[in-house]
Amino acid sequence: MTVQTFVPGTAQQVIMTAAAQQQARQEILREQALGLRLAVKPSGCSGYKYVLEYVKQPEQNDHQVEITDDVRLFIDATSLPLVKGTEIDYVTEGVNRFFRFRNPNSEGECGCGESFSVNA
Repeated sequence: MTVQTFVPGTAQQVIMTAAAQQQARQEILREQALGLRLAVKPSGCSGYKYVLEYVKQPEQNDHQVEITDDVRLFIDATSLPLVKGTEIDYVTEGVNRFFRFRNPNSEGECGCGESFSVNA
């Protein structure tokens, strides 16, 4: 089951699975943060990479998304168009655990999965 969140005035939505919410909640509590910032930065062979950072103080250009009462995402304004409709999941593959981003705007990923491209 997923939770959909609408950010008023931006027509953007971000979805987090229950597993992603649980992991985010644990990390936010451990770091005594307000939430997590989702940003997209130029990187890698495909063009962009996702960056999650702890938010102690929101930045002026952040859009706040309340996923639950205790899980907040702060999305960088320049990244907002690139993450519209993204589902964030937390997965386990073998001994690795990580946040996985399912982004409908992504046109492709590099072979190692570290970066992605979009049609801007």
